[in-house]
Amino acid sequence: MSTPETTGGAGPTNTLPNTFKTRALCGNTTTDTVIANKGTKRSRKDANEATAADASKPHAPPPPKPIDPQYLIFPTELTKIDFSRRISWGKEPPPLTPVDTPPVFPPNSPALCLQIHAVQRRARATTLHLPHGPISTPVFMPVGTKGTIKGITTHELQNLPELNHGILLGNTYHLANEPGSDVVASHGGLHEMMNWNRNILTDSGGFQMVSLLQLAEITEQGVSFLDPAGSGTTLMLRPEDSIRHQNNIGADIIMALDDVVSSATYHTARERFVEATYHTTRWLDWCFEAHANPHTQHLFHIVQGGLDTKMGGLREQSLATFMLRDETMCTPLEGWQEARARTISGRW
Repeated sequence: MSTPETTGGAGPTNTLPNTFKTRALCGNTTTDTVIANKGTKRSRKDANEATAADASKPHAPPPPKPIDPQYLIFPTELTKIDFSRRISWGKEPPPLTPVDTPPVFPPNSPALCLQIHAVQRRARATTLHLPHGPISTPVFMPVGTKGTIKGITTHELQNLPELNHGILLGNTYHLANEPGSDVVASHGGLHEMMNWNRNILTDSGGFQMVSLLQLAEITEQGVSFLDPAGSGTTLMLRPEDSIRHQNNIGADIIMALDDVVSSATYHTARERFVEATYHTTRWLDWCFEAHANPHTQHLFHIVQGGLDTKMGGLREQSLATFMLRDETMCTPLEGWQEARARTISGRW
């Protein structure tokens, strides 16, 4: 039975409720595959044949949607900032601390203490103290999207000398979508659910605005995702929803929801990056208001602005808004928006 395709690869529409597009990665070729939401099943052979048939078709990115001009207005709070010189956090690094020094958690950071042991140019060796134990950085952080590391048991991850990791990553969107963060909370949080007694970092779900862009609708309130499994349901992820899910999951480090735009998306207009940068600042305030467990979960915020690194550019504007909130917020993680799930690098 043939299935009519959506037009232009623009994601979910009201006119075709029974179909949606998803991105399928086949080798090095990214293709669009139409999945029917009618309760029917396709065999693996049929799916592979459909993917192979579409592999030669060029991927047409969705056209950018018009942006409400009110979301492109330069924030009033930034009019006080002098952008004629480089924006820098302007803080002196803390003094070096001997290894094995007991941590001291400051009042504005009760769930995280960073000790710096050695510095060479921009590199540094540190110990990051978190609720589930210390981590020496730089450190590799394995990705356990839905609470599992593929092909490795929790016992192996904790006890094999070659592994012995102190932190892993879980994904807020995928855990909220299935099995649901309430289910995770009912099992004592992700630590108990996967029998992991070390640290966890959760992404906010912001990166899915890139990886699942064709299933996403982004607004001032947040982002709505159509279920990639084809159930026809949607998951609304507002800043307060992202924090609620991460509070339920119980990760040691949680991330504020940010509006992520792929820097590799050639057709994206600058206005979309402007909107995303200012969204991220407003969403950050909502995230901190919603955070219910600041004494056990450290909330990081994320610098946005794409690749606009010029003086007074979007990245400096994003950093400046965080500097204005320095008295009430924790230390930011300055990272490129598509690299948050990487190694904790231990760099300035």
